[in-house]
Amino acid sequence: MFNASLNTSSTSDAQHVLAAYGWDAGWEAEFAPYAAQGLLPGRVVRVDRGQCDVVTPDGLVRADTAFVTPHDPLRVVCTGDWAAVDPDGDPQFVRMCLPRRTAFVRSTSSTRSEGQILAANVDHAIIAVSLADELDLGRIERFLALAWESGAQPLVVLTKADLVPDATALSYLVEDVETTAPGVQVLPVSSALGEGVDVLSAVVGGGTSVLLGVSGAGKSTLANALLGEDVMDVQSTRDVDGKGRHTTTTRNLLVLPTGGVLIDTPGLRGVGLWDAETGVSQVFSEIEELAQQCRFHDCAHEMEPGCAVLAAIDAGALPERRLDSYRKLVRENQRIVAKTDARVRQEIRRDWKRKAAVGKAAMRAKRGGV
Repeated sequence: MFNASLNTSSTSDAQHVLAAYGWDAGWEAEFAPYAAQGLLPGRVVRVDRGQCDVVTPDGLVRADTAFVTPHDPLRVVCTGDWAAVDPDGDPQFVRMCLPRRTAFVRSTSSTRSEGQILAANVDHAIIAVSLADELDLGRIERFLALAWESGAQPLVVLTKADLVPDATALSYLVEDVETTAPGVQVLPVSSALGEGVDVLSAVVGGGTSVLLGVSGAGKSTLANALLGEDVMDVQSTRDVDGKGRHTTTTRNLLVLPTGGVLIDTPGLRGVGLWDAETGVSQVFSEIEELAQQCRFHDCAHEMEPGCAVLAAIDAGALPERRLDSYRKLVRENQRIVAKTDARVRQEIRRDWKRKAAVGKAAMRAKRGGV
């Protein structure tokens, strides 16, 4: 998977080695202070229980992360990080990670509602959605919100397209997802037949991509198709519930033959938002634009007069499902942010009071003003 026998003493050769993993002039400038200390640059390709595999100009090394394991779960060493490695340590240690350009973060399923970083320094977020199952547009919207928030460019890949042999039906499915994902390319792909893989390779070539999706979405098969070889283990999907028995348990960074690198991830059971206000706004950009035309600037799009969003629903220009999903994700994101932001907690309380007052006014009107 990685060439661990790479050894070089020249700076140009060293930069050439790391270039395949995304090293550029910007990273070189960021690393300059650490180079002056005799540390080696490297990219984290795998993290496992306090240790990580880092590809450096001298090859692939196993390094300890004890020096950079903070209490903040969002600052732990992650696949995709650029690290400064002590070349003379025994064992070797990661001394520092460079500031991340982007970070894909979700909320954990724990009661502590902590954030969990899935991948760092990502240019493209490939959201794999299987056409073997009924489309879950709400789940796609969640993935998109996190992708936009991360700073990466999302891309929805509809896998197992060969299971929809009717071209018209496939076109309708693509259209449904495009409506759900404004500004995002939607690409049907059949890894089994090789259809669409070359287009996907061209889109993600030259950058870092993370492959995301639930178990059974065909991520490992898609990764193998992009890599041109069976690197990732693949097991059959269960007939009972359609879930894939995914053998990937860690996030791995892999070099693509057509350029760029791919971070494959295990199937995600939960896709909780984590401070994704900007991402939610991007996913539902048409609702945000309509909201600018509402009579009241704080319109909740529920029963207020002069609501442009509700008018669009009545006119058939906006699916009601989209508004329901928008409300749900906005509320969820507010709850997450409110745990650490007193201002947001106050805004939520004011909103509750406002809605209670509107409800009481409506009841009085129904009773004839009594």
